[in-house]
Amino acid sequence: MIVAYPPMKKIVLFAVSAAGLLQLTSCLNTEREVGTSRNADRVYSPPTETTRVSGRTVLNTVRASHYFSNTKTKDTFVLQLTGPKIMNGQARFIILSSTGDTLRKEVMPATALLDERQLDDPQAATVRDKEIAILRGMNSFFADDRFVQPAVPKTASQPGEVDAQSWSAVQADSRAVGFDYVTAAGKERRIAFDKKQQKAVVVAE
Repeated sequence: MIVAYPPMKKIVLFAVSAAGLLQLTSCLNTEREVGTSRNADRVYSPPTETTRVSGRTVLNTVRASHYFSNTKTKDTFVLQLTGPKIMNGQARFIILSSTGDTLRKEVMPATALLDERQLDDPQAATVRDKEIAILRGMNSFFADDRFVQPAVPKTASQPGEVDAQSWSAVQADSRAVGFDYVTAAGKERRIAFDKKQQKAVVVAE
């Protein structure tokens, strides 16, 4: 004898399946939008809103490995976006050594990652346009061309706004690697690892 399921059970199963499909579609749309940038392999899909770090919602995380403090082992570079929304979030820039030591930790507003050249029309750009541009800015934050060696050329003159001792130590190390990025104030900055002080220092700003 064939027993038919009650109609209500079918309706519940269909609703659950539909909800799961909508959630998956939302995640795929986010990946597709960010995946148009050149370094798509370095983009991590934003975690769900339930993912939190120190009470903050994690919206997106980008990681890269590069030689920095050691010429034999690579350090881990992390850029993590936290906050209620992308536009008013904070980007945490962290460098971790292969042994787990924090070499640098810096916080900047998410808008510091917004490059208006990524917008077709900056004046007419919507909030969503700017959000996508910020995510693309995260994606290219650790691009290979932002790492330079030597960090300070032998013929360079010391900038007045950086520490003289740190700058001289890095200049004397021809194998030192410099990393260039844009700060919260919109200025370009280069950092490098000072082996004498065993820390990341600013060598140009």
